[in-house]
Amino acid sequence: MHINQATDYAFRAVLFLAQQPKGKVVEAQVIARKEVIPMRFLLKIMPSLIKAGIVKSQRGVGGGYYLAKDPRDISFLDVVTAIEGPVAINRCLIDPEYCSKKGPPGCKVHRALDGIQKKLYNELKNHNFGNLIN
Repeated sequence: MHINQATDYAFRAVLFLAQQPKGKVVEAQVIARKEVIPMRFLLKIMPSLIKAGIVKSQRGVGGGYYLAKDPRDISFLDVVTAIEGPVAINRCLIDPEYCSKKGPPGCKVHRALDGIQKKLYNELKNHNFGNLIN
């Protein structure tokens, strides 16, 4: 299990924006250069962050990106979910139909993985970008 490259880049882009003065619009080229993110990846992930309400964009001259909310209100879970979808360490935790034993109570593995997933979920939810910049 690993976080994909797009999510890693999204973490870095959000952290960079979190370090800017509130409401400061930053051009995509600046984010890409400062965070060493290929421009094609940055332009691919930013719409997902916008759709999730994490980032806003401004078009035109002087356009770019800025945070949609306070960095303390943006968790790691928000970014992972925006880029990768729901957090699930096994597909049966999203839909018990994937489990040949149809999930709990018949599947002890499902119950164990569910406990692990809840811990992971809570850790991702409890870490926010405000913590990283303070």
